[in-house]
Amino acid sequence: MDRMLFDIPKSRRNTNSSKWSVAENELPMSMADMDFETAPAIKQAFADRIAQGIFGYTDVPEDWADSYVDWWRERHHFTMERNWLVYSAGVISTISSAVRKFTAPAEKILILTPAYNIFFNSVINNGRYVIQCSLRNQNGVYSINFEDLEEKLADPQVSMMILCNPHNPVGKIWERDVLIRIADLCKSHGVFVLSDEIHCDIVDPGKEYIPFASVSETAADISITCIAPTKAFNLAGVQTSAVMSANPVLRHRIWRALNTDEVGEPNMLGAIAPAVAFRFGAEWLDFLRIYTYENKEFVRQYIAEHVKNVSVTPSEATYLLWLDCRKRCGDSDRLTRFLRRTTGLILNNGAVYGDSGNGFLRINLACPRCVVEDGIQRFEQGINAFSQ
Repeated sequence: MDRMLFDIPKSRRNTNSSKWSVAENELPMSMADMDFETAPAIKQAFADRIAQGIFGYTDVPEDWADSYVDWWRERHHFTMERNWLVYSAGVISTISSAVRKFTAPAEKILILTPAYNIFFNSVINNGRYVIQCSLRNQNGVYSINFEDLEEKLADPQVSMMILCNPHNPVGKIWERDVLIRIADLCKSHGVFVLSDEIHCDIVDPGKEYIPFASVSETAADISITCIAPTKAFNLAGVQTSAVMSANPVLRHRIWRALNTDEVGEPNMLGAIAPAVAFRFGAEWLDFLRIYTYENKEFVRQYIAEHVKNVSVTPSEATYLLWLDCRKRCGDSDRLTRFLRRTTGLILNNGAVYGDSGNGFLRINLACPRCVVEDGIQRFEQGINAFSQ
């Protein structure tokens, strides 16, 4: 794989990019999509499809499910049945549909925090309540407070748990025994689990994630899992994903929910993207994992050497880093606004990820190394100029 595919910046300004619709002097390292071209095989497949020039309604192709089954068996050592899979236009669409279908208004949904902020939107916008179970943070190492988790699951109004595996924003890969314990607790309290595993293919070299449904019959029976090639292959704008459940009742209910909400039909590129990515994208993905890992290591070392009183949370997965700035500022909203105003650097305010995220910032490192260097130098300049 040619490193130049990743090293050379490609402008996304003036393309209606959600991430790059910013001022000329600003550098967005926030929204979690990548500044790399997708795998060459995917680009070619899209070009071939567009060259046909006819863009009518599209069915899910026969090899769609097979490509997921083969990838998860070979890559993640988990054997799914092809009929366990249901097409969805996106993970967040699935989460919102599941909230409406599997819970009642005013019920509570448990989230381990800090967590991806859009989870909160899917809950609150549908008239349900978020119950936060804050992760323990011991010297930057996150773990689950199981006493707190069990107490909150025991609340009869808690009917659903949203699990993030691997966990965004902290980059944690949950261990098998942890996932088994979560499944057993949720089963005992009658709580349904939705596992968002969209970051599963972006793990550091030598690391592997464990699918929640793979750890026990209980986990498989009480859950649905959201999976997709979009995060790993930079296809967020293509709008394609899958929902997996071994439980036929849960599977039927989510299929019914997605179709009721009109998010169960593919577009012409979303229909073909998974099979091409999973069949022909492995080499590109493995190089990407090395490249983003090296970016993370560069930033860890740079902050350790040049930025006092900021620490980098250990990360095993995602192309994101979770920066602990609490010794510099307890108000991450104020800090992010200051950094943007004075340096043009745009990072995510940790407070939006839950109560325990205040004082933290999230940075996206899925970009060429020269962009990472620019960003971290802006961060150093800005945080050194910041005063409480």
